[in-house]
Amino acid sequence: FQHYTSADNCRSAFKAPLEPSTALGGFSGNNYSEASAFIITYPVNNVVEKEGNETERAVAWEKAFIDLAKNELLPMAQSQSLTLSFSSESSIEEELKRESTADAITIVISYLVMFAYISLTLGDTPRLSTFYVSSKVLLGLTGVVLVMLSVLGSVGFFSAIGVKSTLIIMEVIPFLVLAVGVDNMCILVHAVKRQPLELPIEGRVSNALVEVGPSITLASLSEVLAFAVGSFIPMPACRVFSMFAALAVLLDFLLQVTAFVALIVFDFLRAEDRRVDCFPCLKISSPNTDSDKGTRVRRPGLLARYMKEVHAPILGIWVVKIVVIAIFAAITVASIALATRVEPGLEQQIVLPRDSYLQGYFKNVSEYLRIGPPLYFVVKNYNYSSESNQTNQLCSISQCDSNSLLNEIARESLRPESSHIAKPAASWLDDFLVWVSPEAFGCCRKFTNATYCPPDDQPPCCSSGSGSCGLGGLCKDCTTILEFWQCFRHADLNNDRPSTMQFKEKLPWFLSALPSADCAKGGHGAYTGSVELQGYENGVIQASSFRTYHTPLNKQRDFVDSLRAAREFSSRVSKSLKMEIFPYSVFYMFFEQYLDIWRTALINLAIAIGAVSLVCFVITWSLWSSGIIMLVLAMIVIDLLGVMAILDIQLNAVSVVNLVMSVGIAVEFCVHITHAFTVSIGDREQRVKEALGTMGASVFSGITLTKLVGVIVLCFSRTEVFVVYYFQMYLALVLLGFLHGLVFLPVVLSIFGPPSRCKLVEKQEDRPSVSLRP
Repeated sequence: FQHYTSADNCRSAFKAPLEPSTALGGFSGNNYSEASAFIITYPVNNVVEKEGNETERAVAWEKAFIDLAKNELLPMAQSQSLTLSFSSESSIEEELKRESTADAITIVISYLVMFAYISLTLGDTPRLSTFYVSSKVLLGLTGVVLVMLSVLGSVGFFSAIGVKSTLIIMEVIPFLVLAVGVDNMCILVHAVKRQPLELPIEGRVSNALVEVGPSITLASLSEVLAFAVGSFIPMPACRVFSMFAALAVLLDFLLQVTAFVALIVFDFLRAEDRRVDCFPCLKISSPNTDSDKGTRVRRPGLLARYMKEVHAPILGIWVVKIVVIAIFAAITVASIALATRVEPGLEQQIVLPRDSYLQGYFKNVSEYLRIGPPLYFVVKNYNYSSESNQTNQLCSISQCDSNSLLNEIARESLRPESSHIAKPAASWLDDFLVWVSPEAFGCCRKFTNATYCPPDDQPPCCSSGSGSCGLGGLCKDCTTILEFWQCFRHADLNNDRPSTMQFKEKLPWFLSALPSADCAKGGHGAYTGSVELQGYENGVIQASSFRTYHTPLNKQRDFVDSLRAAREFSSRVSKSLKMEIFPYSVFYMFFEQYLDIWRTALINLAIAIGAVSLVCFVITWSLWSSGIIMLVLAMIVIDLLGVMAILDIQLNAVSVVNLVMSVGIAVEFCVHITHAFTVSIGDREQRVKEALGTMGASVFSGITLTKLVGVIVLCFSRTEVFVVYYFQMYLALVLLGFLHGLVFLPVVLSIFGPPSRCKLVEKQEDRPSVSLRP
C-alpha cells in the first residue's frame, strides 16, 4: 500500500496509479491494510443529446446489472458470508416508481375510513329503529364522488395542456381535496339541521347557505389562493403540486355549492319521506305522523351543547384567558427558536420503500466509504497562448502563480471540515507541462517521421509477450538519436512553457499517452474526458476540468454545505483570476434546490398568508377580522415549523408543499368561528358563546375529527416518507389547528374581537328608514 503509485498490480486497466480510498473502505487514516470493504465502479457513458439510443443503452445496461446483482451476485456473496450492496444511477428513480404502489392499500383504507366517518357524522344521532332512514351513507358517497370528479378534472385539464403529474399528486391530492371537501359537506349539512323544521327543505337549505355560505366561500377561496401562490415556487415538484391542488379545490368548491346542495335537498326529502338510505325505492311506514311538524324543534347535539354550555364558559374566565394567551405566545416564541434548527434536505432512506435494496447501499456508503463524490472544477475558455498568463494562473508546479486555481484548491484541502475538499486536484495541465519538460525522460518523444513515440516499456517499443524491450526494435531511433529523445530542449521552451504551436501540437499526444513505469505522466484514461479539444486550435480550450474529491458526505446537510462551499470558492477564485470557473459534482443538480429553500419557503408562506388575509378582507370587508385570522395562521405555521424541528423533519420540496398547504387548511379552523362571531348579536362573550355553539361543533366533528381519522391510518404506511411527511406533519397540523381554532381564537375574539356586523347593518338600515317617514 505504501507503493501503490508505482506497483504494477495496483494500477488500473489503463495503467494509471489507483487511489486506495476510491477502491477500499472501512479503514482509519492511511491504514489501508485495515480495510474491511472494497468498492467496484463501472462508469457508463451518458450523453446530453437525446438523439440516438445512447441513453437507452445505458439504462438497459443498468437494468441488466441490477438484475444480475439481485439474482446472482447477492446470493453468491451471502454464501461466502459477505455483504454486498449495489446501486446504479437510475436505481432511485426505479425504486420510487415501485414505491408508488407500495402504499396503495394504506391510502385506500384512509379514504374508506374518512368515507365511513362522513356517513356517520352527516347523519343524526344513531338509533337502531331509525338508522336506516336517518343515516347519510348515500349523501356521503355522492360527496366523495364529487371530490373524485374535481381531482379528475384537475388532472385532466393539466394533462391536456402538457403538465405531467407526479407521485405526490396522484397519492396526496385526492386525500387533500377529500379532507377539505368533507369539511364543507359537514358544515352545510349541520347548518341545514339547525334550521326550523316548519320551513320547507328548500327554505332550510337557503337559510343554511346564507348562514355558512360566506365562510365556506372564504375558506375555499383562501385555500385556492394559498395553493395558487405555491405554483410560483421554483421547485418543479412544489409548483406542479400547487397547480393541481388549486384547481382541484376550486372545482370541488363549485361542485359543492351547486351539485351537493341539490343532493342535500334530495336526501332530506328522502329521509322525511322515510325512504331507506342507499335504497330510496324502499319506503318504511311509521305509526308516528308528522302532523306536529310545525311545533317540533330539533334539539342541539351533545357536542354543540358542550361547546356552548361548557367549553365557552371555561374560556370566558379571565384567568383562563390570560393562561391561554401566555401559553400560546410562549409556544410561538419557542417555535421561532426551534425553527432555526430545521435542516434542508431529504434523506434517501426516507423516500425509498423500507424493503428496497438501496437501504443497505446507503447505509454501507455512510459507514465504510472514506472519500466522497468526485468534484470537478471546470474552467471555460482557457487561453493557452504564449501571450496569455492563464497557464500560470491555473497550474501548481514551479513558476506558477501562488494564488493559482490548483494552489488554492490545495489550500482548501488543508481545511476539509469547512471546504469539504478531501485532497488537491488531479491536474491535466500540471502533468502535461511535466510530460513535455526535458527533465521527463522517456515521456514526450518522437519518431523520425515526427509522430509520437511511446515509452520503451509500451508497445510497439516493447512486446509484453516477447520481453523485447530496451534499445532495439521499432523505437531504436527514439532512444539512441539525441534529436528524438525528447520533444523539446530547454532552449525550445519559454520559461519552461511551450509556445502556442507546441502546446497545440503536443496536447493530443499527451491525452493519448498511456502511463507506465517509464513515464507515469501519460494522460490517457486519467484525463481523457478532462479537455474539450473541439476548436482548441485557435489557442483557446473551451472547457477543461480539474478533478478532486469531496470529503465523505453522510448527511443531507453535508451535501448542501459542500455545494455551497464549492460555489463560494469558485466565485472567489473566478473574481481573483478573472476567469470563468464553476464546480460540478453528480449530486449538485439535485441539491441545488436546498441552497435557497429557506428563502423560498418563507417568501411563499408570507405571500400565502398575506393573500389569504386579503381574500378575508375583500369578502368580510373587515380589516379587524382579517388581521386576527392572519395572526392565527402565522402562529399555526410557526408552531408547525417548531414541531418539524422537534421531530427532525427536514425542509424540502415535500415539507414546503405541506407548509404552504397548511395555510389553506388552517383557514378552515379560523374562518368559520370568526365569521360566526361577526354575525352574532350581543357583547363579545355572548358572541363567542354563540359562535362556538353553532360552528364549534362543526369545526370539531366536521373538520378536526374528519382529518384526524384519515391521517391516523397513514401511520401504518410501508414507506417512511408517508409516515414522516404526511402522518406526522398532518397530525401536527390538525392538532395545532384545533387548538388555535377552538381555544386560542375564541379567547382572542372575546378580548379583541371586531364589532358585530348585525349592529352595523341595523344602523345602516335605520338611517334611511327614519328619513323616509312622512
